[in-house]
Amino acid sequence: MDGKADLHVHTTFSDGSLSPREIVELAKKAGLTTISITDHDHIGALDEARQVGRTLGVDVIPGVELSASVEDQDIHILGYFIDCANNRLLDYLSHLRTERFKRAERIVEKLNGLNVPLPFDAVLEQAKHGSIGRPHIANALVDEGLIEFYYEAFVKYLGAGKPAYEKKFHISPREAIDLISSSGGLSFIAHPGNGIDENLLVSLINDGVDGIEVIHPAHSPVLVSYYRGIASEYYLLTTGGSDFHGGRKNGMDLLGRYTIPEAEVEIMRRRLRPA
Repeated sequence: MDGKADLHVHTTFSDGSLSPREIVELAKKAGLTTISITDHDHIGALDEARQVGRTLGVDVIPGVELSASVEDQDIHILGYFIDCANNRLLDYLSHLRTERFKRAERIVEKLNGLNVPLPFDAVLEQAKHGSIGRPHIANALVDEGLIEFYYEAFVKYLGAGKPAYEKKFHISPREAIDLISSSGGLSFIAHPGNGIDENLLVSLINDGVDGIEVIHPAHSPVLVSYYRGIASEYYLLTTGGSDFHGGRKNGMDLLGRYTIPEAEVEIMRRRLRPA
């Protein structure tokens, strides 16, 4: 119960820069006892990560990060302790990845129409087996010499309202929460400090979410205290993590800097398996 957990980590199966094995090895070096791999719309990293975790003594909680929306506002829902063999979950994640692929095609078409000659194959090379997203397009733009810096892609082309922006396929938060619940998992509002106001937060709580991500790089100490208060008021669970991606997105030294104690993970387990 004295260990540390980082429950928001991405691998090459979505928009992270490290393989499942590399993530677990880095977590071990960072002194973590538990992590959750929460790739976007993908659970392909979990088998390898859990196998390596058993060897190194790092507990890997099966997780996922789902994209939802309310009136065009993006909302991310983290799912923990999911059943990776649940057919409904697997079918839906496959559908989401197909929609991501189509969106990436449309973005590249728009870029080409803007005289930005990015080949779609260069994006596929970035994504490899993973769930394709805008970070892969941004990295491809840098590697192809079409822009200088990673975030320049979002400022010039890929951000909301920019000329190559395409909306992502979304479900409602309630649907995301239900999908996680039906696969045996617990649902958490990811990084609410990124634009979720109090009214929307209460609405998500009313939708049946199990908890809130309290610890996150985007959350100041004031926000951490605020979200802990909200969780206490509504009898919600709390989680936290580094939202690690590595690479150009947020560097390689973030894993393990934003953690929660193992005691909070045990509370989650007890919620799933009450005495």
